[in-house]
Amino acid sequence: MTTTFLDELTALLGERGLLRDPDAMARYVSDWAGDRLGMPLAVARPATTAEVAEVVRCCHQHGVGMTPQGGHSGLVAGALPAADGQELVISLERLDRVRDIDPVNFTMTVDAGCILENVKQAAAEHDCDFPLSLGAQGSCQIGGNIATNAGGLNVLRYGMMRELVLGLEVVLPDGRVWEGLDALHKDNRGYDLQQLFLGSEGTLGIVTGAVLKLSPRPTQSRTALLGLPSVQAVIDLYGQARRDCCDLLTAFELIPRRCIELAMEATPELRDPMDDSYPWYVLMEVAATGPIDLGELLEQLLESGMERELVLDGALASSDTQSAQLWQFRESMLEGQRRRGEHLRTDISVPISAIADFVSQASDVVMAASPQCEIIAYGHIGDGNLHFNILPPTTLADADKKAHLHELEERLFEVLDRFKGSISAEHGIGRTKQAPYLARLSPLERELVAGIKTLFDPKGLMNAGRILPTE
Repeated sequence: MTTTFLDELTALLGERGLLRDPDAMARYVSDWAGDRLGMPLAVARPATTAEVAEVVRCCHQHGVGMTPQGGHSGLVAGALPAADGQELVISLERLDRVRDIDPVNFTMTVDAGCILENVKQAAAEHDCDFPLSLGAQGSCQIGGNIATNAGGLNVLRYGMMRELVLGLEVVLPDGRVWEGLDALHKDNRGYDLQQLFLGSEGTLGIVTGAVLKLSPRPTQSRTALLGLPSVQAVIDLYGQARRDCCDLLTAFELIPRRCIELAMEATPELRDPMDDSYPWYVLMEVAATGPIDLGELLEQLLESGMERELVLDGALASSDTQSAQLWQFRESMLEGQRRRGEHLRTDISVPISAIADFVSQASDVVMAASPQCEIIAYGHIGDGNLHFNILPPTTLADADKKAHLHELEERLFEVLDRFKGSISAEHGIGRTKQAPYLARLSPLERELVAGIKTLFDPKGLMNAGRILPTE
């Protein structure tokens, strides 16, 4: 039966469209963090929505599980093939066409396999901006951004992916195509079906196309890296910045001193941005279109922050080159963490006003349980999203690290529950976060979520075992 199935796919897609050799499939079995589970049955590489539909229809007929896959930048094992080798990876990488751009309606219609960076560049060519900004934007794909409801650096001004999508085209688990590519900014016709697919992690269908909402392209921006004494000072400064800069504030990142050091380790050409070092830093950016003096706006904010003893020092970029150098710290610190080997990566959220208390209480609990571990807490202050990461003790044997980090995660989540926070702010659930996700669902929520999955995918073939367990 497997041979017949693969032969049918080969006839449909050709040799280039279906990979069966293990060496050719090797790059489809790992994500950004290097995690891997198993080898797929094969890798299908359809080039059109019609081909995706035919592949899905064939899988539905033969009862073959499907793993939709984008740019390999996930962090919760949601797009990795299962270890049993029985899932078909369906890669969207060949669906990479910008279908239409309407600069008057401020919309663009794209294939799901379009790389985010390319979408942003295409929008800029029409004097528009697609504001989603991620560290992985050079490799992540729009379909994956939609499936995980991606957030990133500019959420506080533009919202998550859920606010940036106007219409979708989706191949359902039985191969039918739902056509919802409407470029309407207002549409109140009953249930909003597309919102079910946003954040569904490929468990309800495969997104093949999307209408994206654009914004006017900013004509100027200013970036600053500031040194602060405490997390509470960061929160207080954010409150002031949000009021003084209003919607001109596009990013407000919390960065501990350790992340500055990790960034310089990963990128040796980076130099310490200030003469002295500080416990905490803020990387912030304001942007505008029109005759607004952003430099004066930032200077007034910093003067006020220094008068209130919130800001100890600062570096203001005076050019795009200097701005890029400051943002390089934010990019390189991630690589610095990855080079430290296995560590706990979390993606949590709490109310913005509670961030300082949460960091303090969570740090106390984690350090009490593991005094030699290293906490690296950073994130997007404007939306309450923290990446409270933990490096295990260097003296701990590799074989013991996973269990130790799991124990620390459970203790961390117990603190998070006291703050009524979320265990996943932007990365999704996938397989990695499934157990803590299910443990926090009420019986009614579990019933409703399972009912949605059953309605769309009664055979349980579409990304089975992600978010919900395989029945």
